[in-house]
Amino acid sequence: MASLKDLLAQRAALDEQIAQTKDRERADAVAKVKSLMSEYGLTVADLSVRTPKTGKTSKVAVKYRNQATGETWSGRGLQPKWLKAAIGGGAKLEDFNV
Repeated sequence: MASLKDLLAQRAALDEQIAQTKDRERADAVAKVKSLMSEYGLTVADLSVRTPKTGKTSKVAVKYRNQATGETWSGRGLQPKWLKAAIGGGAKLEDFNV
């Protein structure tokens, strides 16, 4: 049976081998990529991933308009400050329908 000291020494040796192998394989991979880039005339900019836009986003139709200022709101999300102030001042939401 191996002693703790022996096992720790083995682990240290394995950790060193792992680090060396990792460095060597990484260097080999970089060399292979550089070779392929040279062979096909690629640049780093060519390697950037371009994701096509999936689906078009459409704007939501305006439901409410402040006739005095032209400000609008689609009715989605939080009410804008101008509409809150107007409602707080006694106006009704229906007064701003488009």
